[in-house]
Amino acid sequence: MMKKKLSERIKISIYILSAVFLFSMYLCGCGSAGSAPSGGSKGASSKGAKTTTVSDDATATAPSVPKVKGSRDNTPVCLVPQAPGDTVYENEYAHLDASNITEGYIIISYTGSSGKVKLQITGPTQITYTYNLTTGTPTEEVFPLQCGDGEYLINVYENIQGTQYSTVFSQLVEVTLTDEFTPFLYPNQYCTFDKDCEAVKQGQELAFPCNDDLEVVAEIYNFMIDNIKYDYNEAETVQSGYLPDVDEVLSTKTGICLDYSALMCCMLRSQKIPTRMEIGYAGTAYHAWISTYITDIGWVNGIIEFDGKDWSLMDPTFASNTSEEQLKDFIGDGKNYTVKYIY
Repeated sequence: MMKKKLSERIKISIYILSAVFLFSMYLCGCGSAGSAPSGGSKGASSKGAKTTTVSDDATATAPSVPKVKGSRDNTPVCLVPQAPGDTVYENEYAHLDASNITEGYIIISYTGSSGKVKLQITGPTQITYTYNLTTGTPTEEVFPLQCGDGEYLINVYENIQGTQYSTVFSQLVEVTLTDEFTPFLYPNQYCTFDKDCEAVKQGQELAFPCNDDLEVVAEIYNFMIDNIKYDYNEAETVQSGYLPDVDEVLSTKTGICLDYSALMCCMLRSQKIPTRMEIGYAGTAYHAWISTYITDIGWVNGIIEFDGKDWSLMDPTFASNTSEEQLKDFIGDGKNYTVKYIY
């Protein structure tokens, strides 16, 4: 059982378990529910056969053993993006608060009248990230500056017709991060959470028995593969611009690749573990997964397990529905996976 394997590697081996979270929209097979033990046949029994009536109390399962608190502090820390107005760029179409760009984020709201608006952010890596902005009522939304130090070009576009857009706002900002990890600890449009989220509370509960960050990763990983199932219906009907709701995913125990990624990101970030949501390709399929930063190991990019010699990738979406052999056949040395965007 995968959970047992991860647990044993955390307890027995060199604690070189890391976090990755690849999400497969086409690879995951439907999880088969295990057959429940039969309580007895309804067929006729032999004449004179002895029967025994068992009371409910006698069949009740023994209470689970309470978990022992680990040495690691599992108190959630949910960083809250702020828009104090110290550094603001605006016109009649957009309001950009860049007061906390050193923390790795901007807050922007659309103030025009168009019904369809795009935001594009191009950082020092020259990768352009495209987002939808909320229209109608001006709404402050948080977006990461995840490409490190350097210049970021921030553009807002209004839809003219079809796929044609017109630039209505443009601003260049120079970013020097105070900490390279903060963009991956704050919530943002793709991974929204706060201290009152049920997902944050779940992360706190899972981290309760842990002694270090690696054990937290393992606990959350095991929870995901044991409890969250891939939602094929949603995958077939999801619209462009879809944003995950982590508490809904936790409540329904179902989701698509972005949902898996956002929920695990939320739980890990709120446990003070820098976590990147990564979007890219597994083969030709579009995927979402995560990477985390582990002290003394560094960024672990798309990797969850180390056998003492080789890293191997594990996909919780796939792992929750597929045999380990099939999973590893596809994953191989990880060359099937290509990162395109990081959030």
